[in-house]
Amino acid sequence: MSVAIDTRPLDLLADFPAIPEGWAYLDTAATAQKPKPVIDAIHRGYGETYATVHRGVYQRSADMTYAFEAARNRVAKFIGGKPEETIFVRGATEGINLVAQCWAGTQLKAGDRILLSTLEHHSNIVPWQMVAERVGAEIDVIPLTADQRIDLDAMAAMLTERHKLVALAHVSNVLGSTLDAKRAADLAHAVGAKLLLDGCQAVPRMAVDVAALDCDFYVFSGHKLYGPTGIGVLWGRYELLDAMPPYQGGGSMIDRVTFAKTTYAPPPGRFEAGTPHIVGVLGLHAACDYVDGIGLERIHAHETALVRMTREALSSINSVRLFGPEDSAGIVSFAVEGVHPHDVATILDEGQVAIRAGHHCAQPLMDVLGVPATARASFAVYSGPRDIEALVKGVERVTRIFG
Repeated sequence: MSVAIDTRPLDLLADFPAIPEGWAYLDTAATAQKPKPVIDAIHRGYGETYATVHRGVYQRSADMTYAFEAARNRVAKFIGGKPEETIFVRGATEGINLVAQCWAGTQLKAGDRILLSTLEHHSNIVPWQMVAERVGAEIDVIPLTADQRIDLDAMAAMLTERHKLVALAHVSNVLGSTLDAKRAADLAHAVGAKLLLDGCQAVPRMAVDVAALDCDFYVFSGHKLYGPTGIGVLWGRYELLDAMPPYQGGGSMIDRVTFAKTTYAPPPGRFEAGTPHIVGVLGLHAACDYVDGIGLERIHAHETALVRMTREALSSINSVRLFGPEDSAGIVSFAVEGVHPHDVATILDEGQVAIRAGHHCAQPLMDVLGVPATARASFAVYSGPRDIEALVKGVERVTRIFG
C-alpha cells in the first residue's frame, strides 16, 4: 500500500530568525540558514550543558559524552548507516581528503586509475589529484549527457579493472542533476572499484540510505543540512575503515601509547583525533531532527515545485540561458546573455535577492559549459513563490540595465 506524500507548499520562514522580512535568500546550496531548534541546541550546548567528552569522569562530562554519541546514532540512522561506521569530520572536504589519504593513498599504486566526472566540485577533484601524483595513479573523467547529467553509459564503457576508485557527486552543486547512485555502484563494483559519493547537495533534500545505494563511502557537510558550520560526516563500510591507518595523530584516537609503539582505537575513534566540535555535533543532531520532522519527501516535493516555477519563469526571458536538467534538485543555474554573473548578483542584491555567482568551485564544468561562471539560485524549506517573484523581477531589471 503506497503512502500519500504531502505536497502542500512549506511555510517555515518563521523558523529562521536570520532571514529578515523581504529578503530572498537563494544561496542554500552554499550554506543553509539555521532554524530555531538548531540555534537553541547550540545555545544550550555552550550556555548550559558544556563539558568535554570521552575523558571526564564527572557527571556533566558523562552526560555530554552520552549526548555526543546519541548524536552519532542519530546521524547514522539519518543516512541508513551504523554508528561505528559514522565519523565526525569538519565537513565533506575533510571527509574526502581522509579517504584520499588513508584509503587511496595506501591502496593505490602506479598504473591504477581513479574515475571522476565532469561536474565534480573541486573538493572531489583536487584530493584525488594529490594522491594520484604521489602514487603514480591516473585520473579519467566521465562526460555529461545532453541534459547535463553524469553519463553512466559512458562510465560503463570507460571502466576497467585498473580503476580502483570512483568518486561522484550524488547531486551536482551547479546543475542540480541527480546521479543514479545505485547504478553507479553496480558499475564500479563490477570491476572491483570502490564508490565514494559526495552527498552535500543530496542529504538536505532527498532521503539517503547508504545501504540501499550500496556505496563504499559517503560524505556530507552539516551546514548545508541546516546545521552548524565546521561539522560533517564521513560514512564508510566498517571493513574498509578498520583497515585504514589514522588520518591524524593525537588524543582520543589511540588504544595505547608508548615511545616504542602506539596502537590505535577502532573506528570511528581512530579518525577523530583531538577534542571534537562537541556543540557542532549537538547542532547536527538537532538539524537531523528538524528535517525529519518536516519529512524529506515533502521537502523534495516543495523544492521540485520551486525549481519548476523558476525554470518556467526564467525561460520566458529571451536573454536567459538555463543550465542543468528540467528536474534539477533544488538548484537552478543560469546566465544572462552579455552580462557577467557577478553583475547579475550585484543588481539582484540591490533588490534584496541573494544568489551565488561564480564558478562554484567547479571550474572544469564551467569550461565544458563554455562560460566563465553562472548565476545560481538554490532553494530550501524557507523558500517560496515570493522569492522566485523577486528573483525574476531582478533578472528582468538586469536585462533592462544591460539591454
